[in-house]
Amino acid sequence: MKTKKFLSIAFMALVFGATSFAQKTVMVGGAAMYPSKNIVENAVNSKDHTTLVAAVTAAGLVETLQSKGPFTVFAPTNAAFAKLPAGTVDTLLKPENLKTLQTILTYHVVAGKMNAADIAKAIKAGNGKATVKTVSGGTLTAWMKGKDLYITDENGNMSKVTIADVNQSNGVIHVVDTVVLPKQ
Repeated sequence: MKTKKFLSIAFMALVFGATSFAQKTVMVGGAAMYPSKNIVENAVNSKDHTTLVAAVTAAGLVETLQSKGPFTVFAPTNAAFAKLPAGTVDTLLKPENLKTLQTILTYHVVAGKMNAADIAKAIKAGNGKATVKTVSGGTLTAWMKGKDLYITDENGNMSKVTIADVNQSNGVIHVVDTVVLPKQ
């Protein structure tokens, strides 16, 4: 694994136009994710996203992710962070690595709201792939394998969406099983 892979932390987002469907409460990490709460208010209650929450806090991105948005966030689980080389997360959380941490986290976020159905439509329109620009300025590619949604980073690493459409008051979260990293 590349040393750069250590960076991909927490909130991934692919965002396009919003579709408004009846929003339901979804369970993530043993906690209810309420559509009436914002991304941060919900994420802090998920036992599967403690590393992500710590990273977002260390990166100074809490206020941003509590703002109006909307955002689409691909949120890596603790297990996703555990796949990174040993010591990567601890290194990223150091003050001297703030900029790198911010870049990795915002690489998981796209401005706008895109539910799984919106992403599937974009993939279909793109003949099997949809490329979106992240808040960090990089790109992610969304694609389907059967009924499963995946995203691929600029390095060719892929991450599966394990829980889609976790609606928030300021966007949507899609839980992912692998941290994705921008090209360095």
